[in-house]
Amino acid sequence: MKIVILDGYTENPGDLSWEEFEALGEVTVYDRTPKEMIVERIGDAQAVITNKTPMTRQTLDNCPSIRYIGVLATGYNVVDTGAAKEKGIPVTNIPTYGTTAVAQMVFALLLEVCHHVGAHSQAVKDGAWSRNPDWCFWNYPLIELAGKTMGIIGFGRIGQAAGKIAKAFGMEVLSYDQYPNDAGRQIGEYVSLDELYARSDVISLHCPLFPETTGMINKESIAKMKKGVIIINTSRGPLIVEEDLAEALHQGKVYAAACDVVSTEPIRPENPLLGCYNSILTPHIAWAPKESRSRLMDIAAQNLKAFIDGAPVNVVNL
Repeated sequence: MKIVILDGYTENPGDLSWEEFEALGEVTVYDRTPKEMIVERIGDAQAVITNKTPMTRQTLDNCPSIRYIGVLATGYNVVDTGAAKEKGIPVTNIPTYGTTAVAQMVFALLLEVCHHVGAHSQAVKDGAWSRNPDWCFWNYPLIELAGKTMGIIGFGRIGQAAGKIAKAFGMEVLSYDQYPNDAGRQIGEYVSLDELYARSDVISLHCPLFPETTGMINKESIAKMKKGVIIINTSRGPLIVEEDLAEALHQGKVYAAACDVVSTEPIRPENPLLGCYNSILTPHIAWAPKESRSRLMDIAAQNLKAFIDGAPVNVVNL
């Protein structure tokens, strides 16, 4: 089997191996593939592995050899799954690899909001402590999480993992999800979205991007929140209307926002969150610890092997 990996660099910049794929066929790996070269690079490959390189109906029409598409991510909106289904091409994703990594990143962001560790470390290195007349100083308000309330929107695997960490910090956990379950009830209290907005000191987003969730954090929903709320987004950028969040940050309605994802990635220079002193922005790295990427690699190879063996798993376009 000919296997082409169209954009392997972010998954494996050199610290992992493609050997599991190489055991399944003849593998060609590209770090990145420009849109105008997608069809050429696929050529007569039967298996196409993609992360963010789009697989459109036109591409599928022009590459009749394709029998399988594997996405190196949980989200699979880069693939026209309907067109693939019409052609009998299964599309697979990686559903569970990053749970602990993303939950950990939620609190990396939140703790940076609470303590500004990076800024205080830099201040010390710049001599501010040496020059200080007192034995300590702080340049930002410091926040203790114990006793605060975290509202988690989307209480699946990652949301529940974040909830467990919040409880370990002594926080009360509220959750909103369309499918409440007993595992979630052991971690937090299921409430309505409006109640979550009203009661939460910290709101963390963990819901999928659907038409009904696109732009859910907007001027109207922010108005329902506490003054001084902290908003964390490690899920999908378009969940937030960034202009509305930026306005709320400037006005002080939202104390701080920490986002690992934005509406368009890479971030555009005109993104309004870049101009907010009380925003923290990281370049979509919650998923990216080596351990997490190694799990992703293993599952992606297992997905392809299962297809070759005639029993495909993690198919998203059945």
